[in-house]
Amino acid sequence: MFGRLIFGLAALLLCAAAAGQQRPVEGKDYLALNPPQPVEASGKVEVTEFFWYRCPHCYNLEPALQEWVKKLPRDVNFRQVPAIFNDEWALDARIFYTLETTGDLARVHGGLMDAIHRQGGNRLKGEAYMKWIADWLGKNGVDPAKYDTTLRSFSVETKLKRAVQLTQAYKLDGVPAISVQGRWLVSASMVGAPQSMINVTDYLTGEARKRLATK
Repeated sequence: MFGRLIFGLAALLLCAAAAGQQRPVEGKDYLALNPPQPVEASGKVEVTEFFWYRCPHCYNLEPALQEWVKKLPRDVNFRQVPAIFNDEWALDARIFYTLETTGDLARVHGGLMDAIHRQGGNRLKGEAYMKWIADWLGKNGVDPAKYDTTLRSFSVETKLKRAVQLTQAYKLDGVPAISVQGRWLVSASMVGAPQSMINVTDYLTGEARKRLATK
């Protein structure tokens, strides 16, 4: 009797492991983009995360995503694009591109997102939100004068327009969403859990690398 029990448990574990190894299914776990979108990274696989600083799901995904990014091979290029659905979302995109232009983004990005969700920034809107962000950045080593000048610069305005175009071209209905090589889109609305999003993205990145290697 005891032997049967052990055998039964072993069989259940094997079934669970096999289920966990199943390939992601198009239409269930990810979407095939039609038409595929052009990518900027020539000769590399491009992985793009669309996000919003004030999105709780993006915040929950960030730790697992950044750990995954650290392990990417050299032929994979990762970038983040702030999605823009309305004027409020455009504020966060403006902040992101301003920090990118001033060279502060890599240093403060993670801390800023953490502060937004832990210190109440996500409860603010409009000018109150922008002031809160500017105050936090000033306390964390970002030059206020340089930040203010860049915030309304031509360079940032151009990037904002491009972000709007990408949000529309990829037919996004929410964030976080991750595109692989402009061909596939993984979204939280389809997959759910952060690690599941990473697993599907990792699988699709592997498929894109195989295709790139045969060219």
